[in-house]
Order: sequence, then C-alpha cells, then structure tokens
Amino acid sequence: MVDVARARKLAVRIREVVSMSLEMQVKDPRLGMVTITDAKVTPDLREATLYYTVYGDAAERESSAAALESAKGVLRSQVGRQMGTRYTPSLTFIADVVPETAGKIEELLAQARQADAQVHAIAESAQPAGDPDPYRAPRVADLEDDAEPGA
Repeated sequence: MVDVARARKLAVRIREVVSMSLEMQVKDPRLGMVTITDAKVTPDLREATLYYTVYGDAAERESSAAALESAKGVLRSQVGRQMGTRYTPSLTFIADVVPETAGKIEELLAQARQADAQVHAIAESAQPAGDPDPYRAPRVADLEDDAEPGA
C-alpha cells in the first residue's frame, strides 16, 4: 500500500504539471479559461482525477470539456515525463461544481437576510397582546391581605 502523504504530494505535482501544460502546450481553440482546482490520486497511483473550473457560460464549459478530453493523451505523457514514477496515472477530468454551489448558497443567504429584515421590521412595530408590562410589581393591598392570616 502506498503512503497517503506520497499520494497527496503526487496529486499536487500532477495538478501543477497539468496546469503548466494546459497553459504552454495545449493550443486547442476550444479551451477557455480553465483552472485546475484540485487533484486526487488513488492509493495505487494508477488513476488521477483532476477537478477544473471554466470561466464563462455553459457553451464555453462544454467546449473546454471537449478540449480537455482530446488533450488527455498529451497531458498524460507530460505527467509521465515529469513525474518520474513507474506508472503514469490515467487522467480523468471532472468539472468542479464548487463555484456554482457557492453561488446558490449566496442566493439562499440573501433570501434569509431579506426574511430576517422583514421579521425585524414587523417586530419593531409590534404591540404586546396583553398588558404592556406583564411583570408588574404586586399591589400593596395584596401584600397586606397576605400578612393578616399569618399574624
């Protein structure tokens, strides 16, 4: 079994190699502004999963995904040259959904802030249902009545 720390180090190195290769060697016009956000390597070091984001709309994401799939062989050979390991891991590209999820969370937080502001506005103008001061001090007459039976 391979050391987990070594697998993490190789994942970081693979991410760096693939990022540099995308920038310097892959000249596919379909490839948009791609950022490799994370890499994970299986414990046997045979497969590497690379997570990426693309700046742009859905059409640019699709074209960048196709460009990454077509450049997979070139990128794998570059990883093999620069890694110095016995086996070159196969590469799998997965679109990272963290930015979209973060956007959805931001929208939900904005809705929650708006609902809180509405509740706060209603609470400021609210009047108590009963007496304005439910914790009134006991009347003096009540205290005198209670004192007589015990005297």
